[in-house]
Amino acid sequence: MPDWMDMTSNHNAPVLTDPPPMTLTKSRLGTHSSLYQPHGVVFSPTLFQSIPWKKPLIVNDVRSSSWLDAMKSSSPTHRKKAKESSTELASTDTDFYHSWMLKYPSALTSFEQITNYGKGKTIALFLDYDGTLSPIVDNPDHAFMSDTMRAAVREAAKYFPTAIISGRSRDKVYDFVGLTELYYAGSHGMDIVGPVRPLSNDHLNCIRSTDKQGKEVNLFQPASKFLPMIEEVFRALVESTKDIKGANVENNKFCVSVHYRNVDEKYWTTIAQCVQKTLEDYPHLRLTHGRKVLEVRPVLDWDKGKAVEFLLESLGLSNCDDVLPIYVGDDRTDEDAFKVLREGNRGYGILVSSIPKESNAFYSLRDTSEVLEFLKSLVGWKKSSSL
Repeated sequence: MPDWMDMTSNHNAPVLTDPPPMTLTKSRLGTHSSLYQPHGVVFSPTLFQSIPWKKPLIVNDVRSSSWLDAMKSSSPTHRKKAKESSTELASTDTDFYHSWMLKYPSALTSFEQITNYGKGKTIALFLDYDGTLSPIVDNPDHAFMSDTMRAAVREAAKYFPTAIISGRSRDKVYDFVGLTELYYAGSHGMDIVGPVRPLSNDHLNCIRSTDKQGKEVNLFQPASKFLPMIEEVFRALVESTKDIKGANVENNKFCVSVHYRNVDEKYWTTIAQCVQKTLEDYPHLRLTHGRKVLEVRPVLDWDKGKAVEFLLESLGLSNCDDVLPIYVGDDRTDEDAFKVLREGNRGYGILVSSIPKESNAFYSLRDTSEVLEFLKSLVGWKKSSSL
């Protein structure tokens, strides 16, 4: 058993864009004078008010051209190709990257500052999966993590409460990771398995259940009423995109992911139109985009940031001054978690990216190899500080 387990202590239309992350102006170092302030998870019963299953809808403010622009802007590969077309531009981008690193310093070079703040505190570790623990690959079914990364995550979980929060279905990400020492949240935090512990009355749809090992757990699924609708949309999207070569529609239980990584760019508009047409009858579903993926999600006041708050409460680590949450992720949906940690001066968000982009994170890591190094360093620091 890990050491830390002994502790007692109105959308009317589908939308393709997430709000832009805030522009950061305050210093990243030495700002956490009161790192974890009381902040309960608000979960309103009105989220489950009766809504029509289908409703004819005209999408006025979302055009295929803007969808295409968003799809291109969220594609690191596309930006990379543009960079490679001009030596002068590449040089300019190098300078820009160095400037960006001043704003989002490496979590490795800043490791001493992070751990200095973590002294005497319980570090709670939250990790995204794709692009963080495993590389982004052409086939999402082949996004396997390395044995070395798995060993590092297992070792980290011995010393820190650790959870994986992924856009994948919870069962799918568990199959990829295969570690029983962790907690898992799938579907961008809409499907959470956490420890059995009394929770506030804000958490509807939280039931007592058992995990795959037969251990009693709390199962929280705030979007459970959307399941039949998600299934229906999944089937419709599979049908409408079946003739687009390279398109891959993935059912992630409480959301549907339409991958276009292997689709020729000239057909990206076609993909966008297929998704738009399918969602016209579903005003209570929304569309966001990530790294070469369009994601259909319920219109629900729940995200990865709320999932972090829920898990902290489940672990008995909310409203504590001696807790340091750290969240590591690479995608747009991770910004919700970064924002929660930043706004409450609660902990550190670490963005995994080799490409400069605005973020609510405090620090950065370039890729999965640096994530691996960070996890190993964190464990090494904990071991040495325990001597």
